[in-house]
Amino acid sequence: MTDLLDIRRIYLEPAAADLYRGREILDRYPDATIVEVESHQRIPELYGDETNVRRWVRIKQEALVVGVKKTMTARPNGRSADFIAPSTANGCAMACAYCYVPRHKGYSNPITVFANIERILAYTKKHVLKQGAKAEANECDPVSWVYDIGENSDCALDARISDNVRDLVTLFRDLPSAKASFATKHVNRDLLEWDPRGRTRIRFSLMPPADAKVLDIRTSGIAERIAAIDDFVAAGYEVHVNFSPVVVRDGWLADWRDLLDHLDAGIGPDAKKQLAAEIIFLTHNRGLHEVNLGWHPKAEDLLWRPDLQQVKRSQNGDLNVRYRTGDKGVYVRALTDLIAERTPYLRIRYAF
Repeated sequence: MTDLLDIRRIYLEPAAADLYRGREILDRYPDATIVEVESHQRIPELYGDETNVRRWVRIKQEALVVGVKKTMTARPNGRSADFIAPSTANGCAMACAYCYVPRHKGYSNPITVFANIERILAYTKKHVLKQGAKAEANECDPVSWVYDIGENSDCALDARISDNVRDLVTLFRDLPSAKASFATKHVNRDLLEWDPRGRTRIRFSLMPPADAKVLDIRTSGIAERIAAIDDFVAAGYEVHVNFSPVVVRDGWLADWRDLLDHLDAGIGPDAKKQLAAEIIFLTHNRGLHEVNLGWHPKAEDLLWRPDLQQVKRSQNGDLNVRYRTGDKGVYVRALTDLIAERTPYLRIRYAF
């Protein structure tokens, strides 16, 4: 893990140091320089400084922010999960070229961990209990309310910094009406010891290795992710896969066929019986495109394709690009037909 995390500076909200989890994190990195900050959201040398694009990966590797989460909400979602749970972290030490998080916080965006885990757990439990039993099945889950606990971070990587994610998995283990869920591109085998009892869904993100080599920077390899699926199923997790983002290029469908064949050969019957997929075709952003040109321009050969994409202004005013209406439907059908052919047991939860 030295290459992925080499924490040298901790930006600290002083209130976080008064909490057990905050002190625990500080003790884990005794040699790090402590920089006190007024707010974890306002750190000029990390966020909003365009010169940081030249230090994109170094900031992710060496910086950690420890703060206190002020606002607790569980937002309705309705596709991947019923609700987005209050986050215990945001940002990431990995550097996927298509990640939307830098659009919102600014530039490299290293991991921020929230120390007030007890309050987050209490709020989440209260919200789950308030929902009662799930009355109708939906595409999230037929029986349980699903709470995404990692919308703005990768929980498997967060678990190397603190016990926040383990505390959430333990919480949901004893909540029969709900389950936790998170997507990951990082294989952390420490999670195999947590005894989730089927109440946490891990979604391993997959794409053809040729794409991952360019786009999934500082992540676990695709073969390693597939090889982990059986072990996580055996450890008591529900395991799904995320095909995200699907990138259209010359030869893309042939490479997806090879990936599906690799997946089919790499997992056993127990995993296949419970496996399901989420499929998300690429949406890119003009601002992120310009940032990527400063640190990883090769990625933009795949992500920025004006010949295939159309522009749409988002609700917050950003200019997003996605595959052209009509053409995208053809791409989606081609991939879903391929899944039916190569991995017929793989239930598609949704595709767009």
